[in-house]
Amino acid sequence: MESGHIIEIRGLTKKFGTFTAVDHISFEVGKGEIFGFLGANGAGKTTAMKILCGLSKPTSGEGKVAGFSINGEQEKIKRHIGYMSQKFSLYADLKVWENIRLFGGIYGLKRKVIAERTDAIIQSLGMQDWKDSLVGSIPQGWKQKLAFSIAMIHEPQIVFLDEPTGGVDPETRRKFWEMIYEASDRGITIFVTTHYMDEAEYCDRVSIMVDGQIVAVDSPKVLKEKYAAENMDVVFRTLARGSIRQ
Repeated sequence: MESGHIIEIRGLTKKFGTFTAVDHISFEVGKGEIFGFLGANGAGKTTAMKILCGLSKPTSGEGKVAGFSINGEQEKIKRHIGYMSQKFSLYADLKVWENIRLFGGIYGLKRKVIAERTDAIIQSLGMQDWKDSLVGSIPQGWKQKLAFSIAMIHEPQIVFLDEPTGGVDPETRRKFWEMIYEASDRGITIFVTTHYMDEAEYCDRVSIMVDGQIVAVDSPKVLKEKYAAENMDVVFRTLARGSIRQ
């Protein structure tokens, strides 16, 4: 992996029978970068993300995530990344502190470290009053903050966020992105998928997938200039217009 790159992918391809979900994509992500991974439903971004997270093997292609091969070091990748999803990130029937302790164990931290970081997370989030509450009973905004902090409990080099702000109000999304910026400032790479095109504006760079291929990769500013677009929504619609997949 080249210096400065936390992710480096070359010719990544994933096939399911005769269907090519991901079609020879190549890109790099720098250390500390906020990288947006965009694409309409069926574009292939979820399949690609699973490979990057060590959850699936590519049909062909090569690359490294956090210094480990996507072809043979999936378990090492899992131990060195953080992950947060809109669909599943916390156990609603466990207390706040129990969720932190559980995921600390899943990430392989020692008991003493888990105890220290549990206290640190609760303190930093100002969740002392929620410590013994079931996660299912706390407001959505607090859940988002807690899930993001837990995804970084083992101090990973990179955190994958899969539509982390889906279904939350604009104010909660804004506060969540403040946490993303803070993490990036500490050198943590943020790899994020989102359907909110205004959030694409917050990324250092974005890639846009159409029909299994990456059709554009650059900063929001450059992409808007290139496609004479006033915002990223127009850029996305312009590129996705020729999609064959539904």
